[in-house]
Amino acid sequence: MPTQLDIKRRIRSVKNTQQITRAMKFVAAARLRRAQEKAFTARPYARALTRVVQSTAAHFPEDAHRLLCRRAEEGVLLMVVSGERGLCGAFNANVIRRAIEFLRARPTQQLEVVALGRKSRDALRKQRWKLTAEYVDITTRAERNRAKEIAQNIARLYEAGETDAVYIVFNEFKSVLTQTLTMEKLLPIEPTAASVAGKSSQGGIPVEYIHEQPPAELLAHLLPRYLEAQIFRAMAESAASEHAARMTAMDSATNNAGELIDKLTLYMNKVRQAAITKEIIEVVSGAASAG
Repeated sequence: MPTQLDIKRRIRSVKNTQQITRAMKFVAAARLRRAQEKAFTARPYARALTRVVQSTAAHFPEDAHRLLCRRAEEGVLLMVVSGERGLCGAFNANVIRRAIEFLRARPTQQLEVVALGRKSRDALRKQRWKLTAEYVDITTRAERNRAKEIAQNIARLYEAGETDAVYIVFNEFKSVLTQTLTMEKLLPIEPTAASVAGKSSQGGIPVEYIHEQPPAELLAHLLPRYLEAQIFRAMAESAASEHAARMTAMDSATNNAGELIDKLTLYMNKVRQAAITKEIIEVVSGAASAG
């Protein structure tokens, strides 16, 4: 049976842990505000650029640019966007599990993986998947220059025919309590049915884009920007989701520590009361026997 001193040490240890989790919660909340603003800012541009690119791809032939070429998916490249650190609940585990399910569902294809984040790199390397590239210390804070660098490398692989399709899996930020696991196809660009019909995907309003530049020149500027915008959006969404998941996890840990402190304090009081009662009985028994 633990003594009062042992219980006091346990309570002190839990209080120290509670202070750490509370501090981590506040840090994650502060970082979440900036990451959330960046994610919300990246969404409209990425979505508008996607509509323009899909409409443009529907009106130009595939040989207008090498990123429009469609091939049989014999080689598939998967980009996995995870966090750099743990202590954020099931955030990293969910995206890694979805990535492994995607890869295992294609046993006959040549698979390559690009890991964005330390956790995805370590997990996929442990699973012995082929890592074409790895980027660490970039997902906690999304930056456009790093997204541009990644987009250029992905475009080079696709244009060289080293891969036939590019997918990306990441956590999309919905709210502090909700992050949606998302799988998107980046390449080849699939024109929507509405784009083929000359209509926008919103409300069915006819849209006719006037292309003043030659197709090759226009697509040479437009498609790399599209790929960069999609990768940057995924990084921004993942960063906001990671901070939200960590803030929620640390808040839960802080509350659990408080409940554990209350239970230990109650148990310590019971042990102390039992010790006092025992001493009183011994004193009374001694006095009775002496009298």
